Amino acid sequence: MLMDKITETIAHFIGLFGIAIEEARLRKDYNEFQAQRALESEQPDLINVTVEGRAPYDLNGMDPGLLYQPLVPGLVKETPWSHVDYRPPQIPESTAAFSGNPAALVPATGFPGGASSAHPGLQTQPPGSIAVRINQEVRLSDNDYVGAGGHGLKFSPTADHGAEMGALLQAAARHAPFANLDAPGSIEEIEDFLLEAGPALTTFAQGYSEADDGAFVVSQEVIEGSFVNGAPATELPKLTDHLPEKEEAKANEPDPVDSVSGTGTVETEASVDLVAGSNTMVNSAVLTNNWLGGGVMAAVGDCVEINAIVQVNAWSDSDAIGLCVSGWKFDPAEATKAFNIAAFARVDPAAGKEAPGDASADFPKHWAVTKIDGDLISMNWIEQFSFVTDNDTHVLSSSGVTTMVTTGGNTTLNDVSLAELGFYYDLIIVGGNIYDANFIHQMNVLLDNDLVGGVKGFGTTGEASLSTGGNLLWNQAEIVTVGGTGGFEALPAHYKKAAENFEAGRNDLPGDVLHDSAFEGLAGVRVLYVSGNMFDLQFVKQTNILGDSDQVAMALNGIDDSFPDADWTISTGSNALINVAQIVDVDLTGKTYVGGNHYSDDILIQAEFVSPNPDLGGKDPDVLVNEAIAFLDDDIAGPSDNHTASVLQPGHDASHPDLMQTMLA
Repeated sequence: MLMDKITETIAHFIGLFGIAIEEARLRKDYNEFQAQRALESEQPDLINVTVEGRAPYDLNGMDPGLLYQPLVPGLVKETPWSHVDYRPPQIPESTAAFSGNPAALVPATGFPGGASSAHPGLQTQPPGSIAVRINQEVRLSDNDYVGAGGHGLKFSPTADHGAEMGALLQAAARHAPFANLDAPGSIEEIEDFLLEAGPALTTFAQGYSEADDGAFVVSQEVIEGSFVNGAPATELPKLTDHLPEKEEAKANEPDPVDSVSGTGTVETEASVDLVAGSNTMVNSAVLTNNWLGGGVMAAVGDCVEINAIVQVNAWSDSDAIGLCVSGWKFDPAEATKAFNIAAFARVDPAAGKEAPGDASADFPKHWAVTKIDGDLISMNWIEQFSFVTDNDTHVLSSSGVTTMVTTGGNTTLNDVSLAELGFYYDLIIVGGNIYDANFIHQMNVLLDNDLVGGVKGFGTTGEASLSTGGNLLWNQAEIVTVGGTGGFEALPAHYKKAAENFEAGRNDLPGDVLHDSAFEGLAGVRVLYVSGNMFDLQFVKQTNILGDSDQVAMALNGIDDSFPDADWTISTGSNALINVAQIVDVDLTGKTYVGGNHYSDDILIQAEFVSPNPDLGGKDPDVLVNEAIAFLDDDIAGPSDNHTASVLQPGHDASHPDLMQTMLA
């Protein structure tokens, strides 16, 4: 049989193909057989080799090889203030016979030489005048416009927040006597301010009518105790108990993650969360004045002492809420809270001391005098000012995803902590007048008139909550005066004589001054003499001004689905305006002698002003919102119901626009 060429080739070599297949099968069986034999054979134990190591050398510590030799301490040569030089007298030889009278041996001119004492006198370093001017300002404008969702709308409200704030500031300034006060720039201005401040505050306080103005005023020679919103208090409220609630930080532990392999869809929660308030403004000042202290102070002229605290809280929190949120969780009792907290305290270091002993008590016999020609000034003028505007405008709709918008949450801080530690004298004599004044002026102004409404057709069946209040206005001030109350007496004649001696250039101190009971037991008296006036002025002024009038319009989504079951949470309040100030004024530890008149006045003014509701013209807030709404595309406002937005906004389950994404990944 004749075969073609290909068939004949296959017939010749088919046997070779069969042999190759059999060899492969045999090789596979042989390899498995060899492996099985290797498992059945016993494996020998591992070789155990014992290694002995030796380290005959010990390592020393780090030695950089540096030799340090400290410098020889310096020697300061001290010269004693007292030096005695003794030179024996020369006795002349007499040629005449001794008459028996020892006085004849003394020459009429006296002996040359003798004992001498060089006493340069004790000198102490005089204090200098100090004037501190601190001005801290924070100005922030955070007026945001946010449009979120596929509503295709523009919200343009016509509220004039500037005019509302101006009227509120004008009303608040009427309760603040130091609202527009500038710091004095010279000694004459300081004296004029101190002379006019007391009578001006008294007149200002007398002009109040508590029934009409809602102010609490106390003006008397000495005020002691604490006051909260115009009422005496033994226990003061705590700031931490009244701060607006913040969202608690989540724990550091991560949430458990569940994974499922395969394909499918991811469901997201349809919600809208807006925080347009939650601003915090803080002014803090702590001033300790211990620049000049003394045990006894004597003034030839007058003594003027003034302590004043003025606290004002003014706010307007009138919110316009539309009927579209009538079914939401809303607590109308969550109103703005305001606190004016003031405390006056006096510490008498001489209280509890034993009465002076008898006439045989030990009084000093030495004194050192330091003189200052002119006036002595100790002034601290601190002003802290914060001005924030956070008037936000929002038009929001749910697009089926989780939407979180935060346009508030600002924080401002002005902080001063000043401690002045200076000199101490046992006796301070002032040839002129003594002026001692402490002022704390605090004011908070808040404008929080919010507008919340819905565009026509808006509604939701999900969980919804609204918060437009919960603001806090906090003023807390304290003046602590170290010095006995009622320790003012008429200037004795020997103190006046001492002042006249110092004025004439003599450092003579009458003995009756040294025998004052305040100096009993002292080895010596350190005296400071000021020929002019002594000014002690401490002034702290704190002001917070916040405008947080937010406008919120809610609408349905205009693309694909309106998502009526979305959850809504809106917060436009929860602001905190805080002023905290304390003055510790260390005057003296004993008593004060006054040659002229003594004027003392403590003044407390606590006022609140609440602005009336704004006039909306009798319109519903939803109507105001719809009047301020405009469409971004005119086609959307047409009569047809089948119009879609001109800007494509994909939903949460829309396909990726890159058709080649799986090829390019």
